[in-house]
Amino acid sequence: MATTIRTSPQPMKLGARELLRAYIELTKVRIVLLLVFTTVTAMIIAADGIPPLSVLLPTILGGAMAAGGASVINQYIDRDLDARMTRTSRRPIPSGRIAAVNALVFGLALVTWSVLVLALFVNWLTSILALVGAIYYVIIYTILLKRNTVLNILIGGGAGAIPVLVGWSAVTGSLNFESMILFAIIFFWTPPHSWALALLVNTDYARANVPMMPVARGEEVTRLQILLYSIQLVIISLLPTLFGTLNAIYLVSAGVLGGLLLYMSAKLMREKDGAAARRMYKMSTSYLAFLFLAMILDKVIL
Repeated sequence: MATTIRTSPQPMKLGARELLRAYIELTKVRIVLLLVFTTVTAMIIAADGIPPLSVLLPTILGGAMAAGGASVINQYIDRDLDARMTRTSRRPIPSGRIAAVNALVFGLALVTWSVLVLALFVNWLTSILALVGAIYYVIIYTILLKRNTVLNILIGGGAGAIPVLVGWSAVTGSLNFESMILFAIIFFWTPPHSWALALLVNTDYARANVPMMPVARGEEVTRLQILLYSIQLVIISLLPTLFGTLNAIYLVSAGVLGGLLLYMSAKLMREKDGAAARRMYKMSTSYLAFLFLAMILDKVIL
């Protein structure tokens, strides 16, 4: 007998505090913070130090609203999938804490305000890039790729890399080869990070018929791809020193972090269980955070 999934439950009656918490949850604050952190890092590198607060603060605000708004719209579109998966069934829309249409309006408002803030207080290129990032995530990844091809993460990863371009353009008003290296680092980081998570929740993705790598190609192929993309990532992470953008602090940090990432990737090939996938997922998250922290320290100290 087929099971009926409620994709639009009756909204719950929440108090003001609970409702505010649910709307904040929609924006995926932890992901937004990581994206804003990469944006600020790019700004510090581009400015060769701490950029003026008159540019830094509106860029942080606009970037956070763009990332948060795209996340909200993503959850509006994916509310049927979220209702089917254990990991996401308690999100605000499928759980009935926020009505789907209210979430959509909230997400569109955040993206709109992001475009206005960045255009008025930073520059138009930065505003356009933030909008492109939101559109990339919502349309290219969520609508076109996620449900239809195993290449969803490979191509869709560009959305998470655009915030560094936002940060760079906020300071310089343009983009160059150095900014594209930062873009490439996040672009190549996304597959091993996302596939490690996919290994953990493979059953969920299979139930929802989402062709993530473990579902479409199997777990063995996924582990190999994680290793191969980690190798590429480590090589690309050394390019900022090769081109003189960053110096010794970053080079040493990138080498150590890269070594740890490759070790965990190789270990994942041997230990084919959930614990190894969870360690790889956590390590990949720490890798990006500490790598970009090393970039900041390299620019501020040296």
